[in-house]
Amino acid sequence: MIGPMDEYPIHQAPLPANRVASSDRNFYDRCYFNAMDTASGDTMLVTGIGYYPNLAVKDAYLLVRRGNTQTAVHFSDAIDQNRLDQRVGGYRLEVVEPLQKLRIVVEETDGLGADLTWEGSHPVVQELPHLMLASDSRPTLDAQRFAQLGSWSGALLIDGEEIVVDPAHWMGSRDRSWGIRPVGEAEPAGRPQEPPMEGFWWLYVPMRFETFSIVVIIQEQANGFRTLNDCTRVWNDGRVEQLGWPTIDIDYTPGTRHPERARISGTGTDGKPVVVEVETRTNVVLHVGGGYGGDPDWTHGQWKGENFVERVSYAMDDPAVVGRTPFGVIDHCARATCDGEVGHGLFEHGTFGRHDPTGFVDWSNERR
Repeated sequence: MIGPMDEYPIHQAPLPANRVASSDRNFYDRCYFNAMDTASGDTMLVTGIGYYPNLAVKDAYLLVRRGNTQTAVHFSDAIDQNRLDQRVGGYRLEVVEPLQKLRIVVEETDGLGADLTWEGSHPVVQELPHLMLASDSRPTLDAQRFAQLGSWSGALLIDGEEIVVDPAHWMGSRDRSWGIRPVGEAEPAGRPQEPPMEGFWWLYVPMRFETFSIVVIIQEQANGFRTLNDCTRVWNDGRVEQLGWPTIDIDYTPGTRHPERARISGTGTDGKPVVVEVETRTNVVLHVGGGYGGDPDWTHGQWKGENFVERVSYAMDDPAVVGRTPFGVIDHCARATCDGEVGHGLFEHGTFGRHDPTGFVDWSNERR
């Protein structure tokens, strides 16, 4: 079990670094990136690589949205001991400068490939720990994360067309998280949750402006009780300013849960309001080829066999896809204004079931 990382003074438990302290099968350690063309607003991708030590699996994916099509390539393999060499099949993540500069290379796979370099716009932000319990006892999610906004350079290959990724207008956000969350094959359900969950409401908004960025994370129960509130402004020189307990107003397309616009209203440390006006553009549906939130085709940490690779495409107007789209988290490319500055970034939102503050009454799209 001894590996290259054991040469470094990084140990947190009397174990080899490749063995995690928790025996929970759902322990994970993975990263997520998004990239968006802010000039046209019609191309967006999400990608990531993950390690699942107690499942002996590692995997990676690249998911691209252009127009009305989402296309993904998936990679999976048996885990190895050299975590310093982050790669799965034709996918690799190179740490050029820790916490600042990284490179993602996806070898051409059935027409899809990428060579992208990430440059952070400011130091990474440590987010609040995220804890969710089932039946008030067992953690279903217990994780630590850090986030960063930045720019991309390089090239994206889609079916013979090479798209130049210019950092002047290609930007995005990233996070790395580790801990416990449902991964791999489904577990036996056990005793049903009591009372049953009536609804879920989630918002994650990392957004970059000229002189600062904001990172907002909010999670609420069906009655609006907020179980996670983390709202910060990160200045380009690294200063971090808390923005209090923001209010959120979202304009949904009538008869749907699609957010067209939003207003996030926080308070700066000087007591003055900080208001972010957001307009969504294109989006990537994370549970359609991305492996998140009950994706029936691709689940992070699931054993697919050695050297597994596949490409899959989805027509986003296919009735079967349309029917499942509302029941998961969706990553929107967004444009925003704040304090006279124009910004761009991610508006990640998921709302299903009842949510009293926004008026959704049940698992339909009906609102009061």
